[in-house]
Amino acid sequence: MEVRLDKWLQVARLFKTRSQATRAIALNRVRVNGQRPKAHRNVQLEDRIEVEHGDWTRIVIVKGIRERPVPKAEARELIEDISPPRPKLSTVERIMRQPAAKREKGKGRPTKKERRKIADWEGWE
Repeated sequence: MEVRLDKWLQVARLFKTRSQATRAIALNRVRVNGQRPKAHRNVQLEDRIEVEHGDWTRIVIVKGIRERPVPKAEARELIEDISPPRPKLSTVERIMRQPAAKREKGKGRPTKKERRKIADWEGWE
């Protein structure tokens, strides 16, 4: 059986949707056997797949191939997870990793919620 990489990543529940998997592949956040694949690449048994999730890289070995979504219990049988444990971040590190607040030109005025957030950040009253 042959299954596309983006489809398999969704079926194995490494990504919630196929479009998220395709985007991660396009942004070079997924490697198969050490190489940068394309979304249409076929997955084979025993392939080593590395998926970057921010500061953590999840490493899995393909143990089963399915084309259609399966229950969570069955999805766990499709992979062998050999990833290192997810690193624990302090509160400050977590805040520092968030992207800076930017507004695109022509986006309009900030919403009331955004204005409050800006005011809190800048120390306004």
